[in-house]
Amino acid sequence: MFLANENFPRPSILYLREQGYIVVSVQETYQGISDNDVLRIAKEQDLIILTFDRDYGELIFRYAVDNPPSVVYFRSKGDGPLFVGQFLHELLVSNQIDISAAFTVIDKNSIRQRFYTK
Repeated sequence: MFLANENFPRPSILYLREQGYIVVSVQETYQGISDNDVLRIAKEQDLIILTFDRDYGELIFRYAVDNPPSVVYFRSKGDGPLFVGQFLHELLVSNQIDISAAFTVIDKNSIRQRFYTK
């Protein structure tokens, strides 16, 4: 379900896995690959990218990536390495957002989404 970018905290990856999510980790499996390779893998395996890297927005929207994978871009790491995993889990189980077919930006005080058109 998720592809955690290299900068995504390992404790949050483990937490999400404990909650039953499938999380492929770039740190564990694809260390050192480029952002373009992350996009390619996410598209091929139908995974949602979890990242702190704002470059994905530019790659997807500025360079018009065809059929881009969903991305959840966190602008803040919060209060500790578990924060983003716990926060994402809470959003998903409460059905507050739909992160499929969207570029989602999560900030301390807001959530913004840009949905992809087909």
